[in-house]
Amino acid sequence: MWWWRRVGQALQRPVRERLLLAPVWRPRAGVAAVASSLPSAGPGGLYEALAESAPVHWAESGLVALQAGSGLPWWLSIACAGAALRTGLTLPLAAHQGYILAKLENLQPEIETMSKRLRYEVSVCKKQLGWSEKVASFHFRKNLRRIVSELYVRDNCHPFKATLLMWIQIPVWVFVSIALRNCSVGAADSEVLAVQEQLSIGGTLWFTDLTVPDTTWILPVSLGLLNLLIVEIFALRKLELSRFQKYATNFFRGMSVLMIPIAASVPSSMALYWLSSSFMGLSHNLLLRSPTFRRLCRIPRTKSDSATPYRDIVSAFNTKYFLKK
Repeated sequence: MWWWRRVGQALQRPVRERLLLAPVWRPRAGVAAVASSLPSAGPGGLYEALAESAPVHWAESGLVALQAGSGLPWWLSIACAGAALRTGLTLPLAAHQGYILAKLENLQPEIETMSKRLRYEVSVCKKQLGWSEKVASFHFRKNLRRIVSELYVRDNCHPFKATLLMWIQIPVWVFVSIALRNCSVGAADSEVLAVQEQLSIGGTLWFTDLTVPDTTWILPVSLGLLNLLIVEIFALRKLELSRFQKYATNFFRGMSVLMIPIAASVPSSMALYWLSSSFMGLSHNLLLRSPTFRRLCRIPRTKSDSATPYRDIVSAFNTKYFLKK
């Protein structure tokens, strides 16, 4: 496709050459105010080291190459970058996570059966060998862990594999966010300063200047509401949550609310990227509920699967928030 060839050609040129096509940056009072208001680490600090790290510079070059190769305005390039990263990188990982979680769910009946058998065998040994309750409990837990580990190996579904999405998604999100912050406030290499002027006129609608925060708070509030919706949809998978699940759900609710003032204090480019990333996250969350898509990804069927997942979400939402007595 023509636009993909342009992206490839742009990536082959050095960053300095690509930025020569951009207008020369001139300091502006608004940008300086934003740069001074944002938190920054001292010389040699952790944040400074992260902002000058290779992954952040790669993210900067990728964003510049995407915008130069596609010819899109910066606001649309940032939204497309968020959508592309979530679709091309994290969606396959999310599907793999669903595959692992489905296999773990299908293992639970076998684990419960073997747990009951082991408990009976331990109780027999307790009577025959005169074990105390503490010793019997120790042997039960030790052997149960061994049995469960063997089942994980047999079915190749260790729970740690389900965390792979988190270990990749969060660093990528951080690197791209810092790259946008560097480009917006001129905190990166001098080559990136030219991008700052492009970002200052590369917005749309009410956020025409992507280098300053959204004073209307529309982007931050939209981000918070979207994140809260994601948390609530996840919580609605089971109306009766365990104590740990309740704590985790309340924690993420708090983080969703906390992200609103944070998004209101950073350049609009970052808030726009966060919003587009969360929107794609919600879309993928709903997509992974589809029985057809799950079969396409070869995710095993489970007892909790539903033939009408979206209808169930709406019904559970109404039951939880509107039909309470």
